[in-house]
Formats: sequence, structure tokens, C-alpha cells
Amino acid sequence: MPFINVKVAGPPLDHDQISCIQGRMTALTASVLRKQVAQTTVLVEQVSVAGWSVGAEPVDVAAKVDAIVSAGTNTPEEKARFIAEVNNVLRAVLGSDLPNATHVIIHDVPEESWGYGGLAQVHGARNTNPQHRPIAPRAS
Repeated sequence: MPFINVKVAGPPLDHDQISCIQGRMTALTASVLRKQVAQTTVLVEQVSVAGWSVGAEPVDVAAKVDAIVSAGTNTPEEKARFIAEVNNVLRAVLGSDLPNATHVIIHDVPEESWGYGGLAQVHGARNTNPQHRPIAPRAS
């Protein structure tokens, strides 16, 4: 199921901030992307702000989110809403100094190319998630 990696640069996050990010990312993944809470993994990593710039200028705070999900399981509208809501969470937790160039990237990975618990998603997801329903290809 989903793996959400949140990289944050800036002042050290306290326990409450990390818990808030983890909880809200998990909740958004369930409510917006229709994924199981129990199978959603969130990793919050703090990285040095010295290595981060926007427009070749240093920043005081920055963040990036990579969300890995099974390809074809979400609509463009769901993805757009997730990106917007994640940005709102980051601004609420990290503050208004967060640059507009805060990236949220949804990686659609083929189910046979990743997994958890020793099973590829192609074998595990269909059997454990009643909401798992691939999106039908759009007609051209």
C-alpha cells in the first residue's frame, strides 16, 4: 500500500509536529486516495537546510513529499486534491515561510514493481483492500 516520504528542511521538528504530519498524511491518503490506513506508511525525514535552495537562493524552511501508489488506482482529480491538501498540511505545520516551490509528487508504480510483506502489490493489494479498484483507461 502507499508509502509517503516527507522530507523537511529547517528548524528541527518536535514530536508533535512529526506526529501531526504522519497522522494527517495517513488520513489524506485514506480519504482522498482511497487507501487503507493500516497499510499506509509515512516516513518523515529531516534534512539539512544548507542543502536546499529555491531559485538558487537559500531558504529557511522547505519540504518535499513523494507518495508512492499503485498505478491506475487514482483519478487525476483525486491526485490534484491530494496535492493541494498535502500542501495545506505542510503550511499548517511548517509555517507560511514554506516556499511555493514545495513539491508533492505522486509516483504511479506498476503493481508488479513494488510490494510489502514479501508480496508484490499485484498479489497483495487486490486481496486485502476492498476499495482497490484500478481506474479504467480513458478513451482517446
